[in-house]
Amino acid sequence: MKIVTVVQARMSSSRLPGKVLLPLCGEPLLLKMLERLSHSKLVGKIVVATTKDVEDDPIEPLCQARQISVYRGSKYDLLDRHYQVTHLYKADAVVKIPSDCPLIDPAVIDKVISYYLEHQHEFDYVSNLHPASYPDGNDVEIMSMKALEKAWESATAKLELEHTTPFIWENPNLFRIGNIKWESGLDYSMSHRWTIDYPEDYQFIEAIYNQLYPVKNIFSLSDILELLEAKPEIQSINQKWAGVNWYRHHLDELKTVGKNQTKLIEEAS
Repeated sequence: MKIVTVVQARMSSSRLPGKVLLPLCGEPLLLKMLERLSHSKLVGKIVVATTKDVEDDPIEPLCQARQISVYRGSKYDLLDRHYQVTHLYKADAVVKIPSDCPLIDPAVIDKVISYYLEHQHEFDYVSNLHPASYPDGNDVEIMSMKALEKAWESATAKLELEHTTPFIWENPNLFRIGNIKWESGLDYSMSHRWTIDYPEDYQFIEAIYNQLYPVKNIFSLSDILELLEAKPEIQSINQKWAGVNWYRHHLDELKTVGKNQTKLIEEAS
């Protein structure tokens, strides 16, 4: 089976512009994340999917210098961006990982992909997000090329195009949906924020890297939790944003996501 992993990345962000190029231990954040992805055993070919906008020009040479393929497409239709990448590379299965997850654990990636591979005749789509249980920022979704193509042909709503996979996981009558829960039995999806969208998120992630990367460049989820237990002041850096995610803008439109899976931004401010 040919697997293509698509990392969506762009420079524009109203809350934290240029976040994918912010420095972490001497290199851009995006490169540090790609380094972590490269230690997954199952990701297959990694492709960074960005836009055709001039502001995203710096992403292409940065990735090419590390022999990472780049595709440039629609700014707002990420479903099309993912479809065009995987059609171009003739994928059998597509892994979606956003570029705002620089702490993602390669072992978590492999856990989700391996489950899909072991049950590929039972599921069209597998993630660790529906429902989520891992610390926010360990987001992995994998789907068959047929499922992605069906979504690409059928999806019309803005949120379906902008967020790539909602048409799939919102329609369990059309697709066979699988989910991986954190083997710890815990649910840290609303309490531990390891993704980047606000300045405090960057400060948190930078603190993690400064502590762990010089000792062990591919540190694990467990390494981060041990650090936070020893130094709770690090977790407090971005704690006010814990539980805040894109779902909050679409609760009236989504069928399978409720208020218990997001925190309204007013509550976090």
